[in-house]
Amino acid sequence: YEHTVEELTYGAKLAWRNSNRCIGRFFWNSLTVADARDIQTEDEFIATIENHITTATNNGKIKPYITIFSQHQPPQIYNNQLIRYAGYSDQGDPAERSITQLAEHLGWKGDHTHFDVLPLIYKMPEGNLKYHVYNPELIKEVPIVHDRYPKLKQLGLKWYAVPIISSMDLKMGGVTYPTAPFNGWYMVNEIAVRNFTDSYRYNLLESVADAFEFDTLKNNSFNKDRALVELNDAVYHSFKNEGVSIVDHLTASKQFERFEKNETKEGRDVTGKWSWLAPSLSPTLVSNYHHGYKNEIREPNFFYKQSASTG
Repeated sequence: YEHTVEELTYGAKLAWRNSNRCIGRFFWNSLTVADARDIQTEDEFIATIENHITTATNNGKIKPYITIFSQHQPPQIYNNQLIRYAGYSDQGDPAERSITQLAEHLGWKGDHTHFDVLPLIYKMPEGNLKYHVYNPELIKEVPIVHDRYPKLKQLGLKWYAVPIISSMDLKMGGVTYPTAPFNGWYMVNEIAVRNFTDSYRYNLLESVADAFEFDTLKNNSFNKDRALVELNDAVYHSFKNEGVSIVDHLTASKQFERFEKNETKEGRDVTGKWSWLAPSLSPTLVSNYHHGYKNEIREPNFFYKQSASTG
């Protein structure tokens, strides 16, 4: 079955509305859908991916956007997200070690910093595995600073503006689209809590606590918590000062409440995965922490491919 453009567009929006892990579903109907099902050549493919990055970035005013390639033997993307930082044995993002090794195996050489943007790794139908290095001007990045703690700047932290997931299948109406990269915008905790301070990611809690001049990280000093709050403050205001869309966890949760009200008005149950909807900072301050959700999977929806990482 071949979907019409209208079916494809509405189906992609419904897939977002049905995404149990997403707290940003209030905006499901604002998704821009790019129909790339007729893309045949390598040059067209690269241009379409780069157009997605540019259009979604939108000079910082980030647009929810999805590009959908053919259901029949589309170009394959091997990256977890279109933009992601390399992970080496002693530097960078440990979540991206295997993709980094694959890129290096194909001949890519990074600068071995904490924040080397990985190339696009892809395979055309009938083609070989290849990599494409993005023009640096395509990739909007935000340096992370704190107006009250100038030492944070010395850590040289930054993060990319747009999280474009490229490791999920889009399924609708009995059809699977294996290559359908999509994005919203970041919630601050995804970067400040998970990407920067998870022990199996950048593991920066001690470094940032030092920059914030906390003299101890003893559990009963509460300085671990203070460091996290200040890092969220830094990431949020750094994005805002660069004119890049980002949402704090309390506002995102309020938006989710509005989504729930809208759905109830339309006679639809809201499904959700509680562990993803409860934010990773001060979760008890938001309403969705305090009640459960039916984690029933409805289609259309996005489904993880094997061995994909998130964040």
